[in-house]
Amino acid sequence: MTSPWLAFWDSPHPIYVNARHKDVHYRLIARQIAALVPGPQARVLDYGSGEAIHADLVAAVAAELLLCEAAPRVRAGIAARFAGNPKIQAIAPQDVERLPEHSLDLVVLHSVAQYLAPEATDALFTLFHKLMKSDGVLIVGDVLPPRGAAVTDAASLLRFAAANGFVIAALIGIARTVASDYRRLRARLGVTRYDEAAMIEKLAAAGFAAHAAPTIIGHDRARLAFAARPL
Repeated sequence: MTSPWLAFWDSPHPIYVNARHKDVHYRLIARQIAALVPGPQARVLDYGSGEAIHADLVAAVAAELLLCEAAPRVRAGIAARFAGNPKIQAIAPQDVERLPEHSLDLVVLHSVAQYLAPEATDALFTLFHKLMKSDGVLIVGDVLPPRGAAVTDAASLLRFAAANGFVIAALIGIARTVASDYRRLRARLGVTRYDEAAMIEKLAAAGFAAHAAPTIIGHDRARLAFAARPL
């Protein structure tokens, strides 16, 4: 992730419109990842986990959960939040590179690929292939399609807000985001987008058999998700 994006995610930002939004967002993601854990002996890596405030839901159905976060302040917050849970570790990207080969049962890369250059995503997929067991699963979620639009994102957030009781805050948050550093960063740096064929081809080049996932992670149905297994 480029330094401007990393600095943004490591500072206070308007992506979550209020505490309720953050809570239901991370709870939904944790429940969806937990449903993918193959069994109680599984070792799971959530790469680019964000604050992961409900990661204990995932850890409850796994043997070990590694939360990899590049943003130092966010990573410190994860470590403090789950200091009493022996199943959860907060680690940095360089720590992932030192993990034993063929030691991971499930790897999740959610809402990360859009902030990486294509070659950086290639390098991650190659690393994951080395670290995963032969029957492991890689989930790549929240992939931005080529023709995504801000109005689609806003509509998805409003539907999520209506279902979870924070519509007014969402409307205010959307207005605030328009003038935020996030919008300026997206305009200046752009985001990386993939259609289904391009992402499957990218995963195949790293040694995975991939397909569009039957369910997505998160609330935005316009985003893409993929499931992949090492060949």
